[in-house]
Amino acid sequence: MKVLIINGPNLNLLGVREKTVYGDRSFSDYLQDLKSAYPLVEIDYFQSNHEGALIDELHRNGFDCDGIILNAGAYTHTSIALADAIRSITAPVVEVHISNVHAREEYRRQSMIAPACKGVIAGFGLDSYRLALEALLHAAQAEG
Repeated sequence: MKVLIINGPNLNLLGVREKTVYGDRSFSDYLQDLKSAYPLVEIDYFQSNHEGALIDELHRNGFDCDGIILNAGAYTHTSIALADAIRSITAPVVEVHISNVHAREEYRRQSMIAPACKGVIAGFGLDSYRLALEALLHAAQAEG
C-alpha cells in the first residue's frame, strides 16, 4: 500500500510554533516513527505553504497512490480549490488536524474540504496521522 501525507501552511514549523496547541515534536521525527511502525506501507511526504503546490501534489499523486492524508492547515477553512482537487482524484483523502478544531475559534470549525474527503480525524495530536493511516488500511482491506 502507498500512502501520501500532505501538510499545508505553517506545518513545517511543528515542534517550534504554538507548542501548547501543536506539541513540541517535529513532524520529521514523528514521520520516522510512523514509517517504522508500518514497514509494509510506503509512506511519502510533502509539505508546502502554497495552495497551488498542494493542489499540484494532489493531482500528481491522486491517481497512483492508495490514499492521501491531508492536513491542509488554514486552507481547510478557505479553499474551494483544494476541495475541487480532492473531488478530481481517485485516491481516498482523509482530512487530519492535530488540534481539535471544533474546540478552537469559530472560523476553524468550518471545513471547505471535509465534504470532499472520505473522513476527518482531529484532536489527537500527531497521532491523528496514525489514526488516518489505520482508517485507510481498514478501508482498503474492506474493499478487497
